[in-house]
Amino acid sequence: MEAVCELVPGGDEEEEETGADEAMLWSFQEALERQTLQIGASACGATAVVDVLKALCVDVAPEEADRCVQTRQRRNESPLPDYLLSRSEAGATHAQLIQGAQQASKGKVVGRFFHLHPQRRVGLVHWLARWIRSGAVPVATMNMQLAVPDGEEVPDAWHHQLIFGVAPNVVFMTNPLDVESEAEVHQRLCSESVLLIRREDVLLRLTPDCCLSGLSDTQSDPRWRALDVEGQVKQVVQEEDQPRLTHIRIPAAYRSGVTLFALRESELGQELLKAPELPLL
Repeated sequence: MEAVCELVPGGDEEEEETGADEAMLWSFQEALERQTLQIGASACGATAVVDVLKALCVDVAPEEADRCVQTRQRRNESPLPDYLLSRSEAGATHAQLIQGAQQASKGKVVGRFFHLHPQRRVGLVHWLARWIRSGAVPVATMNMQLAVPDGEEVPDAWHHQLIFGVAPNVVFMTNPLDVESEAEVHQRLCSESVLLIRREDVLLRLTPDCCLSGLSDTQSDPRWRALDVEGQVKQVVQEEDQPRLTHIRIPAAYRSGVTLFALRESELGQELLKAPELPLL
């Protein structure tokens, strides 16, 4: 299959012929050859944008995509309050992906984000298949700290992944090349905007002169107080000898859902901009 260059919305007849729950931008082998591997620290969003533009036949250097997305980095050497703030926004949001793709493509590409939290009334694979067949390129913004397989360590971050295809009950993604069940992907796509920080990462940066009140009082986001991040840190300290709290919860800048990309001047691009939000369950 050639890369998507001409975008034509698919109709009902096409859905009946190809199967309503099956659609591919690339074959698995093509995805293996075409996918972009992580281009830098916290740069999964910029990496996804590189592949979005590639799928839409817009050639952009990875460095340029990263510059346009404006990937944020963790401030690992900062005191605890600033470190936690940097963790809450490290990487990129869906809005940065949309802006980055538009800027890197010089306005040729448009993106539209669809919220999947709170829970929506949608069959994920069926919905994705319809848009992929039309020529849209999806990117999932997922909380990878949900639906963690038994025995595996809780991942350290959220993740953006390009979706290059779907089939009944499965989703195909890049960076890394992966096949996941629809149920697991849907669960990660329907998450409140929180991030788990490992207790060891908290204790490593907790100094005697650390002002914990800053975790509640100096943040512009009221969720820091609502989550009682200061209280969670104090609990971690109190449990240092007999730890029960493995992570603390902090606000995350990210929203879980799917961003669909298309060429702005195409019929699909205009349809995408006018499409309604997915209905709440």
